[in-house]
Amino acid sequence: MSPILRNILAVIAGWFIGGAVNMGFVTMGPSIIPPPEGMDPSNLESLKSLAHLMEPKHFIFPFIAHAGGTLVGAFVAAKVAATRKLTFALVIGVIFLLGGIAMTTMIPSPMWYNVVDVLFAYIPMAYLGAAIAGTKS
Repeated sequence: MSPILRNILAVIAGWFIGGAVNMGFVTMGPSIIPPPEGMDPSNLESLKSLAHLMEPKHFIFPFIAHAGGTLVGAFVAAKVAATRKLTFALVIGVIFLLGGIAMTTMIPSPMWYNVVDVLFAYIPMAYLGAAIAGTKS
């Protein structure tokens, strides 16, 4: 397989598998930490209208989902890439970071959570995923 094709596949695989991990945690979270009374976590309008009822504990699984999805996606990208493994792991970090920033505009959340999420769930986890995959910076 050509290196270019393999690198493209690395990004696609990292994005897809990381996204699946993210959705797994997002889906599992409400069964472990129940949402506020009346909130349907699968409904964007419900999240928007009842976000003010959320406590810090309700942000644990979204953070784990963002960090875990990025970590796994970056790991996969670094393992699959033919060249520039760290670069492709960081590409996954940036893709997930952009998604995280988009979510902060769609779902109201406290500023402390937005800051923690943006600073720690994406680029640092992409670096960590690349490191676990055995890349050298």
